[in-house]
This record gives sequence, C-alpha cells and structure tokens, in this order.
Amino acid sequence: MKISVIVPVYNVENYLEKCLNSLVNQTLQEIEILVINDGSTDDSQKIIDVFQNKFPEKIKAFIKENGGLSDARNFGIDRANGEFFAFVDSDDYVSEKMMEEMYDLAIKNQAELVICNLQKVDENGNITQKLTQIPNLPEKIELEKHFSVFSDISYFACNKIFNKELFEGKRFQKGMHFEDIELIPQLLLRCKTLAKTNVYHYHYLERSNSISKSHTERGLDILRAVENVEKAFEKSIYSSCKKELKGFQILEGVYTFLAYLAYVKNEEFFNKMNSEFNHFSMQRNISKAEILSYKRFGKNYLLSLPLRKKIYYLLCFFGQTRLIRKLL
Repeated sequence: MKISVIVPVYNVENYLEKCLNSLVNQTLQEIEILVINDGSTDDSQKIIDVFQNKFPEKIKAFIKENGGLSDARNFGIDRANGEFFAFVDSDDYVSEKMMEEMYDLAIKNQAELVICNLQKVDENGNITQKLTQIPNLPEKIELEKHFSVFSDISYFACNKIFNKELFEGKRFQKGMHFEDIELIPQLLLRCKTLAKTNVYHYHYLERSNSISKSHTERGLDILRAVENVEKAFEKSIYSSCKKELKGFQILEGVYTFLAYLAYVKNEEFFNKMNSEFNHFSMQRNISKAEILSYKRFGKNYLLSLPLRKKIYYLLCFFGQTRLIRKLL
C-alpha cells in the first residue's frame, strides 16, 4: 500500500459523498482510505456504508466514540498500512491525480514530505481563494539549503503526504485546537528533503456554519502549539537556525494568533488573550520592528495584506485595544 488516506468524519452528511468520490476515483490504485466515524449523530454512517459496500478493497470504515479531530486522526494512524499518510477533511475534496503525483514526487526526490497548493471553495464549488504554498523554490527542497521554508509555509495537514516514519512517537495532541500548528512543524523538523508541486490539488470548503467561525479563548492553543514546537526545535538538527525559529514565532505566534483574536467577540476573552499574547511576545523578545519587517517568501508580510488587515495589525502592535474593538 503506497498511501493511507485518513478521513475523520463528524456530522458531514451533506459533504461526505463528494469527499469520498474524490478519493475512490484516485488514479493511484495502491491506496487505502480509512474513514473514521467519530461519533456522528447524522446520516454520515449510511453514506460510509454505501461506499464500503461498493469499494470494499479501498474503504476501511471504523466507528468510535466522539473524541475530536486529533483523536480520530490518531485512530487512523494507528491502523494505517501505507508507506505514506495523507489527511483529508470530510467536507473537502481533492483532484483525482493528487495522490499519484505526490507519491511519485516523494519517490523521485527521496522526500519525506510532499506539499501541494490548495484553494478555498464555497458550497457551490466556486474558487474563493488560491493558496500558493512554496513559490520560487525548486521541486526538490533540501532543508539544509532552504530552511527558510520552516518559517514560510502554512502548516496544514491536509495538503501534504508524510512518510509514515515521521510519526514514530508523534501524534496529534488530543483536545488541542490548531493541532496542525503543533504537530506538522515537528514532523518537518525530522525531514531532510521536501518535494512540492504547484498544482492546486486540494479543495478546502469554507462553510458558512463551520465551527471555525466560533472564536473563543481556545485560540490560546495557538500559543501553546508554538511553545511545543519550540521545544522540539531545540532538540532538532536545525537548532542553530535561530532566525528561522524567530520567523516561525512571528508568523504563527503573532500573525496567526492576532488573525484569530480579531474575531473573538467576548470582551473578557479578548482582553485575557491579548494579555497572554503580550506576555508571549515579551518572553521571546519579539520586537515591533521584527514583526513589522517580517518577510515571508522574501516579501514583507504586512505590506502584502489588505488595507483593513494592515490597520488591524498595526493597532494590535501599538496596543490600541479599544480602537480594535470599534474597528471590529
């Protein structure tokens, strides 16, 4: 088995069929699709049963008590047999050649991890945003020469395939929001070679009723995730690359966190999270100058943002909390 595709399922009856169709029709034949029903209360299981009966050689279905996304992914990892692992969210879908091209790139370049581009789509299939992952770098990326990717790439689990050996002793942290930010950088730190394709293989559905629209103090998990990555970084073969670590802290611990904080409507949560963010920044000596001058893929990150986001971040950096609340 070349790739194990792990698909956690929780109450996605309106989207699951499209997701599973995109997987059973992959041009790469040597795949297994582990569908983990994480305690769904809708008709998701009926859809899973139909696919398992129709594609018994590809679909491996499991039912478990609800434990959250991380727990469901770990359940799949523990039962996967492939050389590589892939993770697909059950309301998303992928191109039919995704697994074949990414597996071929892994073998061709002897890469432990392969990345593709992804695009956001609405419920009608219209593309709303293209997310280019690693521009201006070759197909084969040797981290020793191009370690800047550590502080540049987006740490989605879904647009990558991973050599199974990367997961030895590593799992998604159960109960943590932003589990990708916590684990995927740690897996990258175990790699020596990445590969990438410029094709937009992964289609990420933005649902109007998505749980990600509900922003609470759980956003503090972003800072906890960064802290865990820092510990792994110090033990890695790249521990001397302090500039890239600082870039990661700024991208995920500052920009990602503040982007989340913007949508926290509860005043008490907002103030608490803002206070913890300030403590996080001071502990790491992250200066305003470093934040404002942070470059991603060689370009100033702040200048590349839309005007509204620029204003919001600048207000955050200069402590104008009351103005932020009025802006939002």
